[in-house]
Amino acid sequence: MNIENLEAFVYVIHFNSFNKAADALFLSQPSITARIQSLERELDTRLFHREGRNFTLTEKGRQFLPYAQQILQSFQKGKQQLQSNNSEMKEIRIGCTASVSHYMIPEIFPVLRKKYPELKIKLVTGPSEAILQKVTENEIDLGLVRNLTHPRVDSVPFYEDPIRLFVHPGHPLWEKDSVSMEEAGNHSLVFFECGSLDWIKLHRLFEALSRLPAIDLYIDNIESAKKCICKGLGIGFLPELCARREVREKRLYPIEIPALASLTLRTNLIARKGEGNEIWNTLLTLRKEIDWKSAVD
Repeated sequence: MNIENLEAFVYVIHFNSFNKAADALFLSQPSITARIQSLERELDTRLFHREGRNFTLTEKGRQFLPYAQQILQSFQKGKQQLQSNNSEMKEIRIGCTASVSHYMIPEIFPVLRKKYPELKIKLVTGPSEAILQKVTENEIDLGLVRNLTHPRVDSVPFYEDPIRLFVHPGHPLWEKDSVSMEEAGNHSLVFFECGSLDWIKLHRLFEALSRLPAIDLYIDNIESAKKCICKGLGIGFLPELCARREVREKRLYPIEIPALASLTLRTNLIARKGEGNEIWNTLLTLRKEIDWKSAVD
């Protein structure tokens, strides 16, 4: 049985779309359709009911799905085992977002270097989607990105960074321990916009207010947003980890907002499905050992 045909079948179901499955596999939509049809011929059964652009799984398709997923997982694990037997790990390629590179990698790499002194480490930075693509294309081994899912990768939580409101010294709120969203919305805002689900939730909290806040600056770079807040151009919401130096130097002050208590910027560790290696396991252990709040830039 052709693994690529099984992969196409699983992807179409995961994305609920032939076009999205084609994009994820870097194929054309007709190629995905051809692979599904080839699989149906191999199984001598229809897997989908098709009505124009719409489709649903047949009963036989639903029965076959878990077996297709298991076959793909077993194939990936077998491939990983062969690779681990054939070579000793000498290099690891890690991809991450810019914020992870700035604030987490300086704490992670010294520990990796101590544990694996001969290991060569290659770091690539980019948006989460770009890092995900590099992982699926085997251009890098591991990724540290925002919470994403993909049928060809394993993804586990690595770090949750609380999102806090930060103000500069002398601001009307700087001596307050806690404020409401309404009160924060009465002041000019510098809004760091990274487009993740966590920030969408923050938008929704503001949309629930009777009066929308004055957002004077939208910035997609976390360092620029932080510097603008330090310069007194407004108050802003930032991941706690990125502002630790400024808080220690009393250039920024965190203010509690009860409505934000559960809001975090989540970083996940990703690898190709079934190919998490020894470094993967080391990083998962490492996440619990580093005291992120007291780490020094």
